[in-house]
Amino acid sequence: MQINDRTDYAFRLLIFMAARHPQLVTIAQVANAYSISRNHLMKIANDLVRLGYVHSVRGRNGGLRLASPANEIMIADIFNMGETTTPLVECFDRERNSCRIAPACTLKFILSDAQAAFQAVLAGKTLADIVPRPEEIWNISIEQEILIRINAGRN
Repeated sequence: MQINDRTDYAFRLLIFMAARHPQLVTIAQVANAYSISRNHLMKIANDLVRLGYVHSVRGRNGGLRLASPANEIMIADIFNMGETTTPLVECFDRERNSCRIAPACTLKFILSDAQAAFQAVLAGKTLADIVPRPEEIWNISIEQEILIRINAGRN
């Protein structure tokens, strides 16, 4: 199982904000710290604002911050927001299943159990569980941003 870039970037954005909460952060800060496209982050941030996870402050001194405390933002909700509903395997989709051995194969039951277990683990975790030491996350993020700027200046 692999999460898509959209979900990964949503988590990174939320982690960055959790590390600085309640201060505002900018898309540029996050993009620079994590070497992520500003355009991609902007789209993800807009979705997070629309869904109520992030608060946006417009203007010259504006930015983004978490709309709720990190311990109230459920990881499963963020994960499900960013992932598609594409079945894990073809046989999960009864309408499109063309697997000839599907009636006799029990792999689908094992994978279904695994998928349910994965969701159960996520359901019990919050953003605060991902960011237990915000200052450490912040320091690493700032170090990355500085290294990127130094390397860009050498080119």
